[in-house]
Amino acid sequence: MKIAVVQYPPVYLDKARSIERAVDLVAEAAGQGCGLVVFPEAWLPGYPTFVWRLSPGAGMQKTDALFALSQANSIDLSKDDLAPVKAAAREHSVVVVLGHQELDGAVSGSTLFNSVAIIDADGTLLNNHRKLMPTNPERMVWGFGDGSTLNVVETAVGRVGALLCWENYMPLARFALYAQNIDIYCAPTWDSGATWLATMQHIAREGGCWVVGCASSIKASDVPEAVPFREELFPNPEEWVNPGDAVVYKPFGGALAGPMHKEQGLLVAEIDVAEARASRRKFDVCGHYARPDVFTLRVNRARQSPIAFDGD
Repeated sequence: MKIAVVQYPPVYLDKARSIERAVDLVAEAAGQGCGLVVFPEAWLPGYPTFVWRLSPGAGMQKTDALFALSQANSIDLSKDDLAPVKAAAREHSVVVVLGHQELDGAVSGSTLFNSVAIIDADGTLLNNHRKLMPTNPERMVWGFGDGSTLNVVETAVGRVGALLCWENYMPLARFALYAQNIDIYCAPTWDSGATWLATMQHIAREGGCWVVGCASSIKASDVPEAVPFREELFPNPEEWVNPGDAVVYKPFGGALAGPMHKEQGLLVAEIDVAEARASRRKFDVCGHYARPDVFTLRVNRARQSPIAFDGD
């Protein structure tokens, strides 16, 4: 089976145009015979890198303005904002893993989450995981997820799960996915470089699974001129805001494809899904290596909500 890792930028902070681009990329990947397409973290409508570039004090008003624009362009699942992508997955019979910034339209109508959707080849949304712990200044933008979405799901291409960015440094979160018979482990991120790639290789060995890592490959010149404070945030148009480093690692082995550094395009690789389970003969962290007499993990999968309406 071929898989495609997206290393194109979105139309930054423009939900409608970014969704159009996502639909086109799904079609492009399908045209190359791919059965799975993986997008980076917060690809819709673009990772809020401004929280790392503006000072907490002097930049607060600017952060507020950029947050408002980002919020207005976030994905609201209660309004089925991913419908065009789901339709593209169904039309092309492709499984899509899509990082997106999610607006909680069901409860607060305001709070944002860093989420990743897994859409099956028939267009069904199988899981939508919200990042458990936003990293450092990301907490100025995103709320916390819960354990209800720590799921590995059966798809047309095998059992797929995903953790976002530095969640992949959380051993217990990784273990929760390994313990669900995972074939393809997706790690949409904003991180890149040697340390991140070493983590991806470690996970492939630890979990005995295919690992897909990807970040948005974006240059300052890719940011639309209409984005507020663009010149201050990205003064050098030739800057690689993120170099991408899309990569695919083999179960218990080395890199199969990538890293794709400072390039834009699709990283395409051919994998044998069955190799994941076969590789765990040597080391199965949730099987014969688990030692439940010594170590156990309990995961609270209850959906957390600040309110319950009696009688509903």
